Amino acid sequence: MEVNQFLQRYSAGERAFAKINLREAELVKMNLSKVDLTAADLRQSRLGRTNLSYACLQEADLSESILWGTDLTEANLNRVILREADLSGAILTKANLEGSNLLKTALNGVNLSGAKLCHALAIEADFHPASDYLTNLSQADLSHANLSYANFRMALLYQAKLDGAKLCRANLSGGMGSLATDLTEASLQGADLSYANLSGAILSKANLRDADLTGTNLDDADLTEAIMPDGNVYKSD
Repeated sequence: MEVNQFLQRYSAGERAFAKINLREAELVKMNLSKVDLTAADLRQSRLGRTNLSYACLQEADLSESILWGTDLTEANLNRVILREADLSGAILTKANLEGSNLLKTALNGVNLSGAKLCHALAIEADFHPASDYLTNLSQADLSHANLSYANFRMALLYQAKLDGAKLCRANLSGGMGSLATDLTEASLQGADLSYANLSGAILSKANLRDADLTGTNLDDADLTEAIMPDGNVYKSD
């Protein structure tokens, strides 16, 4: 389907466009709220600053697409493919990204507060802040996600759920104070943090019960009242 035809039908009130082919489409700064693009082919498309809030993009393929500042508030992105896509500054508040493919995806400065990323594949994904926005993963559910080699440097992960997540060699380091990666009250039970970099991170009241800390860099990390892998509360020397 041609892009113009798609937009005309959307403007006329149609919302169901499952399996549509919009590969390499130019859909910048559009209002496509509540559109159904289930299993759509949107590879290498440009969707910057488009309103896709409450949209259904379940199993859609957006590999290598550009979604700078795109509004995906409460969108259904279950099992979506966003491999090597750029979502810098996107709004994904309470979005469902369960089982999504975020391999090498740029997520700089995104708002993922309250989002669900259970079982997501996010190897080498980049979550570090953009120049204008902090990456917000507060209360996001990343349980059992594969986040190996991902970059969370200086991200906000307050009360995030990372139980059983694989964070092998992930970068969760940060500077001091407001620049530190904030994992305050995060749940990391059974997480694989082997060889991860948590230097300077805030882990106050975090739950690390049964977590794998083999080779983990915790230099200058704030572990105040954190529950350690053995179940004991951290006590400074």
